Amino acid sequence: MKLLTFSNKKSNDLSIGVLVGDKVLDLPKASNGKLPNNMLAFIEGGDSNLKITSDLIKNVKAENLITLSEIDIKAPILNPPALKDFFAFEEHAKAGAKRRGVELNEYWYEIPVYYKGNHRQIYGLNDEIPWPSYTRKLDFECEIACVLGKKGKNISIENAKDHIFGYMIFNDFSARDIQKREMSLLMGPAKSKDFANAFGPYLVTKDEVDPSKDLSMTVKVNGETWSNGNFSKQYWGFSLMISHVSQEETVYPGDIFGSGTFFGGCGLDLDRWLSGGDTIELEVGNLGTLKNKVSKAPEYKELNYKNLTFAKS
Repeated sequence: MKLLTFSNKKSNDLSIGVLVGDKVLDLPKASNGKLPNNMLAFIEGGDSNLKITSDLIKNVKAENLITLSEIDIKAPILNPPALKDFFAFEEHAKAGAKRRGVELNEYWYEIPVYYKGNHRQIYGLNDEIPWPSYTRKLDFECEIACVLGKKGKNISIENAKDHIFGYMIFNDFSARDIQKREMSLLMGPAKSKDFANAFGPYLVTKDEVDPSKDLSMTVKVNGETWSNGNFSKQYWGFSLMISHVSQEETVYPGDIFGSGTFFGGCGLDLDRWLSGGDTIELEVGNLGTLKNKVSKAPEYKELNYKNLTFAKS
């Protein structure tokens, strides 16, 4: 199933739906209120909500279908409980180490490292991404995100797949100049990442996606192909990621785990940078295409507090 969150252009009401052919089935309406209008609540409902949805698709009624022209597609999950983004592609990790003039740390091969992102700054299909005033190097990352469907703790690798609800495209935007400064202090990323995370257009249930197989990934900027990659080259798999995070920590339905990008899936690897007004498209297999425009760059305002008299107060 390709699930989505949308707003009706006439009423601006938010709801959730499922793609049926080239139209959208309004799930709360079609189920007479049995299904919620919030994706997180839908996920928390588990298999019973999926069963109801499956039955509705089999017995679809025309009056419950909406054309794509009648709606604006939002990020699939507008209120995720948590966002954790990993560093799971070896060639991308090696390239970063090479730029720093060092060998890739051996510890990278021991555990799937990640950072905790800002789960409140969420953008969806066609949303304009704000350009932070403090960066001159705005970047993208083409990733796949895994969404959890079950609560758990100390989950084994073997059982981790049972906790997956589905997958979606993730564009992890970055202020690379700020990220370099933050991480030189062995902290972060923070201000370099927390301003924007884009997801969508759909949340595709796990029965329709197999990350262990080859999923083509393409990055286009203003219609020009910048790079191509394959998700099958991922070193760390989602099952291990889920198991690792859950050690002595509870994970919840709706938690988002990002894969990190493939080598060449970001401007940093390519030494090509976004400009104000650019349109970026990420295409990933049957997950769809996530398209966003970047706003014009505002007047630059450096993040530097060293000369403020109250800096130590």
